[in-house]
Amino acid sequence: MFVVLKKRSIILAAVFVAVFAVLTAALGATGSASVFFGVSKRKIPVYCVEAPEDGEKVVALTFDAAWGADKTQGIMDILTEYDADGTFFLVGFWLDKYPDTAKAIADAGFEIGNHSANHLNMPKLNAETMRSEITSVNARIEELTGTAPTYFRAPYGDYSDKLMTAVEELGMVGVQWSVDSLDWKGLSAKEIADRVLPDVKSGDIVLFHNNSDHILDALPLILLGLKNKGFRCVGLSELVATENFTVDHTGMQHKNA
Repeated sequence: MFVVLKKRSIILAAVFVAVFAVLTAALGATGSASVFFGVSKRKIPVYCVEAPEDGEKVVALTFDAAWGADKTQGIMDILTEYDADGTFFLVGFWLDKYPDTAKAIADAGFEIGNHSANHLNMPKLNAETMRSEITSVNARIEELTGTAPTYFRAPYGDYSDKLMTAVEELGMVGVQWSVDSLDWKGLSAKEIADRVLPDVKSGDIVLFHNNSDHILDALPLILLGLKNKGFRCVGLSELVATENFTVDHTGMQHKNA
């Protein structure tokens, strides 16, 4: 019995080695073998950026706009008052409803990103619809402001390889966030500030919403807190590279030499 079992184990081991060799040779060039054996090659958007080598402390404040606009001008006024920059990610149906506000954002010198046309779960869409959700908003923003967006943020933060490929083929960069203020949950101004300030790091991207309940009360607390910590608030174009970069498994972007 022992001899039979030992022989069977040897045979199984030999088969496994042979299969591994075949898969490595046939699939290794595409990375499929690595995926088969549990090493993911999934494309990842930018969640944050490696801190600058010169030690400067920079952070990007971003505001998603899908519903409502009555607090947007207030946000811009506060950012200007504190000499801070910000980036607004706009949804297509929001653009249709508030075109003058979109123009005002651009006229004030703030950057605009693409947040899809209809705020759908993008990975569930077919390739044609997915691409249309992005290109239609790019065209509308360029029509209103004269500049097409460089950065895309998926609704709900839901990504897939197919979506990331579409974004890359359009010459854009997918951007997530590393600090979530959770302002959309109705948190108080202090609670929102406490979500952001304690652990913020250089290279972080912070998520807010342009019409959350207490954003106008929270933003001065956050901007003053960031200033006291030595941070400078920048637009995404100053923080996130659009070429010659890699994104590691954590979502941190590293700029290539």
